[in-house]
Amino acid sequence: MSRDVLVVVDMQVGLLDGPPKHDLMNVVRRINTVAAFLRGHGGAVVWIRHCGKVGDGFERGEPGWAFLPELDRHPADLEVEKTLNDSFAGTALHATLQRLGAGRILIAGWATDFCVDTTLRSAVSRDYHVVAVSDAHTLSDRPHLDAAAVIRHHNWVWSDLLTNRSIRVATAAELLAEQS
Repeated sequence: MSRDVLVVVDMQVGLLDGPPKHDLMNVVRRINTVAAFLRGHGGAVVWIRHCGKVGDGFERGEPGWAFLPELDRHPADLEVEKTLNDSFAGTALHATLQRLGAGRILIAGWATDFCVDTTLRSAVSRDYHVVAVSDAHTLSDRPHLDAAAVIRHHNWVWSDLLTNRSIRVATAAELLAEQS
């Protein structure tokens, strides 16, 4: 039996360093809402934790390594640690998704243009049905584009990726309304 799995990328305290992240508290709220909905409908949640290098904001065991306290994490949720932008590279994510019977992967988190994008593309290349939760990923402004423009751009690009399965870009509200 296949089920939906929400993969939440790098929503850790270390992301609070540096410039503000676009719409962060609403992104957290939407992640929590989608996660609760999936848990209540037989889905699962996998939290991706970036393990940084010594001295960076995501060093293992340091304050920035912890998940944001506003996230509603449950004991049945799973965690996968990563060291690269790609949550699949050198990790147990693919095996974890297979064990969970993932039929569709919903992707959210931080940072839109790095770890979220790389993870989403890697999921597509592994032949998963993929949904980018369009209003549940974030980043800070970049030198050449503001964060909202980067998000719009990535949502647009993702909606037209070539895939053997399916790719979809949908808001959290659209996903919840489908199952009502």
